[in-house]
Amino acid sequence: MSDHDREDGARCPGGARDEAGDDPRSAPPAPSPDPGPAGLGRRDFLRTAGAGAGLLLSGGVAGLAAREPSSSQASLGAPAISRQIPDVVVVGAGAFGGWTSYYLQEMGARVVMVDKYGPANSRATSGGETRGVRSSYGGRPVAELWMRWANEAIARWKRFDEEWGERHLPRMFFSTGDLILRESTEPILEESMRIWDAMGVPYEVLDGDEVRYRWPVIGNTENVGIAVHEVNAGVVRARRAMEAVATVFTHGGGEVVVAEAAKPAAGARRVGEIELTPGDRLQGGTFVYALGPWFPKVFPELMGNKMRIPLGHTFYYGTPPGSNAYEWPHLPSYNVPGCTGWPALPPDNRGFRVRTGGRPPQDPDESVRWVDDEHFDRPLQILETWFPALLRQPLLETRACHYESSIGRNFIIDEHPDHPNVWIAGGGSAEAFKQGPVLGEYIAARVLGRDLEPELAEGFRIPDEEYEPPPP
Repeated sequence: MSDHDREDGARCPGGARDEAGDDPRSAPPAPSPDPGPAGLGRRDFLRTAGAGAGLLLSGGVAGLAAREPSSSQASLGAPAISRQIPDVVVVGAGAFGGWTSYYLQEMGARVVMVDKYGPANSRATSGGETRGVRSSYGGRPVAELWMRWANEAIARWKRFDEEWGERHLPRMFFSTGDLILRESTEPILEESMRIWDAMGVPYEVLDGDEVRYRWPVIGNTENVGIAVHEVNAGVVRARRAMEAVATVFTHGGGEVVVAEAAKPAAGARRVGEIELTPGDRLQGGTFVYALGPWFPKVFPELMGNKMRIPLGHTFYYGTPPGSNAYEWPHLPSYNVPGCTGWPALPPDNRGFRVRTGGRPPQDPDESVRWVDDEHFDRPLQILETWFPALLRQPLLETRACHYESSIGRNFIIDEHPDHPNVWIAGGGSAEAFKQGPVLGEYIAARVLGRDLEPELAEGFRIPDEEYEPPPP
């Protein structure tokens, strides 16, 4: 597992489940005009989105067959959004699918986004409470790219908060800074600092004494030989963010269909429609599959052994009553050996986050997101070493979620080898959410034939390498 990213499927002690479930680029386009009523709740959002989708699907394929997609099959170029059939159908409403749909629409395409369970659902990789957003990717084959994109994403998270906050949508990004604590320096840290220097990204190098002075609640500082503080890093309210993206998308004219979408039918090279469950078919000019951990299940021959989909475990502990020492903005997010986490965030204080451990791959539709007691020892060891005062606080929630780790350790953004108008977008490798506001724009531009960085495409190809098949 990586770092700050994956959690889902809440558990509340006492038996109750939580009902909530790397060169700078151009600034994002200005959001669509006034989205209408602000603060749209999830239930109302799905009802509204479903009503719009009903218009699209009513009468089945026969009712739509007389209308052509609003752009040519060869290149979407400048789509005319007045036609009924969408220019692009995006399957998946997570970090890949949601942001891609948003940017496609901002670029002028008519878009329908399909998700089996709806945006920000509890099975989704991006449906948990929080995700860390940092850029310390030294040591990775794509370190410079990811660090550039992640820093641009941080700037965009802040801008979207300003713009969408005017519509009374909830705050998404919290500037915490990120503190990496180690006994001695490591090649990963050295490369991260070298790239930050070249990019002009601010950071600090501290020792254990300075860490103890700034943040007295952090323990084990006598064993800290180096601490690297990435000043601009932060934490995003993940579920709220994906709800906000979907809300802005629908208010701008996009449509959401809550249904299961099949992979393209075998045979024809160019895909004109896909089957939905239950009992509908959806036409489109281009199709983007952004399936996250569902890729091996939906495309077993193409993607089955090119990614792994383990579950990560996350724990939220209570903070001491009357003290704000473990809450934002009084403590940064942290990265210690084997664990990442961050302070409790306002306004609802879900708790102090500890991410460690996990389980082997399972079916993302059927896996139980409950975290059993047998997994509780490791987070308690982290607290005992680094935040000992929290040992006296209760465990408030646990979460578990699938993430997909690609064999190439990079995102996968490529055309389907059998269908020239079908795209694959995934392989988040536990890092896609933080880069979503930039990643979605890149994918949308590729799909529309407007690729501004063609030199990147080779690195995002569907890999030829495969993992060893799992034992029977």
